Amino acid sequence: MLIETEPTPNPATLKFLPGRAVMEAGTRDFATPEDAEASPLADALFGLGDVTGVFFGRDFISVTAAPGVEWPGLKPDVLGILLDHFSANMPLFRPGSAAGISVPAEAADYGDNPEDAEIVEQIKELIETRIRPAVANDGGDIVYRGFDAGKVYLQMQGACAGCPSSSATLKNGIEQLLKYYVPEVTEVRAV
Repeated sequence: MLIETEPTPNPATLKFLPGRAVMEAGTRDFATPEDAEASPLADALFGLGDVTGVFFGRDFISVTAAPGVEWPGLKPDVLGILLDHFSANMPLFRPGSAAGISVPAEAADYGDNPEDAEIVEQIKELIETRIRPAVANDGGDIVYRGFDAGKVYLQMQGACAGCPSSSATLKNGIEQLLKYYVPEVTEVRAV
C-alpha cells in the first residue's frame, strides 16, 4: 500500500492520501487528544505526542505537528500508523452504544434571520460548490456558521485552522467571491 503525502499552506500540517475513501460523508476534526478518543486512528496519531491536530476528509487525513517538531522526524511514524491502520482495514471510529456516543460540540452558530433565507442559501451553495473543494485540496474544510447584517461567519478546520495564510484566504479569496456573487455580503469573519 502506498500513502502519498502533500504539503499544505500550513507548514505545520501535512496531508496524507491513502488512495481510498477515509470518510464516506462529511469531515471530522480532532483538535485535542480527548476528541480523538472516538477514533482508534486519531487516538494513535495523538499518541505519538508530537501531534496537535488530526482531520479526516473524504479521501485524506491532515496531521498537524506540534510547535517546534520537524516533519522529517515525525513523518515516518505517522506513515507507519496510517499504513498499519489501512492495511488491516481497521474501523475509523470506535463502536459504541447510543449512551456512549459523543458528538463534539459545534461552535456557536450566529443564528440566521428568516428574512435572509434566500441570501443564506446562495452563500451555502457557493461554499459547497466552489469554496469547500478548494479548501479540501489544501487539507482542510470550511463550515458555515451564520450570516448577520452582511457578515458571513465561517469556521476553518484541518490544515486551514491556524494556517498563516488562512486570514488572506478568507479576505482575498472567499470574501471577494461571496461579495461578487452575493452583493448583500459585506464581510467574512472567522470564528
